[in-house]
Amino acid sequence: VEPLERGFGTTLGNSLRRVLLTSIPGTGLVYVQIDGVLHEFSTVPGVREDVTKIILNLKKLELKSLSDERKVIELDVEGPATVTADDLKVDADVQVLNPDQYICTIAEGGHLHMEIAVQNGRGYVAASDNKSDDMPIGVIPVDSLFSPIKKVNYQVESTRVGKRDDFDKLTFEIWTDGSIKPNDALSFAAKILVEHFKVFESADADTKFSEVMV
Repeated sequence: VEPLERGFGTTLGNSLRRVLLTSIPGTGLVYVQIDGVLHEFSTVPGVREDVTKIILNLKKLELKSLSDERKVIELDVEGPATVTADDLKVDADVQVLNPDQYICTIAEGGHLHMEIAVQNGRGYVAASDNKSDDMPIGVIPVDSLFSPIKKVNYQVESTRVGKRDDFDKLTFEIWTDGSIKPNDALSFAAKILVEHFKVFESADADTKFSEVMV
C-alpha cells in the first residue's frame, strides 16, 4: 500500500496485524467424545497415543465450515492403521484443508471411534467456556482457536511521490490455513478497523477529509 503519510505505515501496519491475528473468523474444535473414554487423561486400548496427545493432534486440524451451525464430524477406524485427517467423515458443509495431518496410530485389533464438534468463531475460547452443564459424561471440551491466520509480517519502506521521498510504503506478508485468501483477510481486517473508527466520527468536524490525505 502506497503512498501513505509519514508514520502511517507503522500505525496501520501494527493495527491491521493485531486485527488479523485476533479477529478474523474461522473454524475450530469445540469438544471431542471418544468411545470408552471419560476424561482427557485416559488411554484407548490399542491406540499408541493417549487421549491428551490425540486431542493435541486434533487441534492441528485445518477446517472450513460453510455452516453457521455447530457441526459434528466422525472418526471410525479399526487397526492396524495410521489415522490422519483424511479418515474423518464430514458432510458437504465441512472441508478438511490438511488431510495429511496425523492423528494417531492404531494397533492390530484396536478400534477408535470419536465424534468431534466444530463451529465457526473468532479468536480463542478456553475449554472451560466450551463446557456446559448439560454435557454428558465423556464429552471433553477443548480450547478453541478459530483464527485462520497463521502468521503476519509487515514492512514499512520509504517511497517517492513527485519530489518528496518521505512517504511510507506498507507491505504485508500473510500466511493462512487456506480457508481464506490473504487479500480477503486483509480486506476483512480493514473493514473491522473502519467500523470501530466510526465511533469517533463527528458530524460537526469541519476539516475537509481531502486536506489530510495524500
